[in-house]
Amino acid sequence: MRRFSRPIAALVLTALLVPLAGCGGNRNRNRADTQYVARDVSTLYTAARDRLDRGQYKQAAALFDEVERQHPYSVWARRAQLMSAFSYYLANDHVKSTDSARRFLAIHPGNKDAPYALYLIAVNYYEQIEDVTRDQSSTKRALEALGELVRRYPDTRYAADARLKLDLVNDHLAGKEMEIGRFYQRRSQWLASVIRFRTVVDEYQTTSHTPEALMRLTESYLALGVPAEARKAAAVLGANYPGTKWYERAYKLVQKHAA
Repeated sequence: MRRFSRPIAALVLTALLVPLAGCGGNRNRNRADTQYVARDVSTLYTAARDRLDRGQYKQAAALFDEVERQHPYSVWARRAQLMSAFSYYLANDHVKSTDSARRFLAIHPGNKDAPYALYLIAVNYYEQIEDVTRDQSSTKRALEALGELVRRYPDTRYAADARLKLDLVNDHLAGKEMEIGRFYQRRSQWLASVIRFRTVVDEYQTTSHTPEALMRLTESYLALGVPAEARKAAAVLGANYPGTKWYERAYKLVQKHAA
């Protein structure tokens, strides 16, 4: 899932890395460090850019933070905020990247780069998604952030990528429900399994897990002794996914029970 994130996340760099006018005052960039020393905005921003170009992302982020801290009312403070969020993202420090992006949105909600800041928040959560056997808090936060991006900025380049990620996130959440449902089935907790599989069918019906969920519903309903509901689930499965192995299994189950 994560391979979709990095390319588009770099799109904003062209605009934000425009050189500062007259920023040649300090050519010895190798001496740039992140401890507090009062420096002019051009020196700080240039040092941050240099660290970013060299792949020293955490140092770059710290220097962009210094731009904002030492020159909070300059136009470069706004750019540095977003570049700090991007640098932390490249350093895989998702918490600090998210915090920086949220701060940018809080101070500059109407800025032209607000969609990108929201996109950074979304991909930070997206890249923290765990496999379906683990907690899905980041998955749900990614879903919320991606959905907000699509709602608020539907025509941006970031919304197009967000729609793709939404499909993947929904599929992942459906996979989590299936994992729990199968867990309950293995323990013959049929009612609990029905609830999980129904969630997949009702809330994640466009995902790849729906055919199996319908077959598992057929199994669970038969085990509960409600064959009418089992036949309904199998009929929906046959109508929508007639050529799948899941329908073949559900059909055999219903026929066996009838016999």
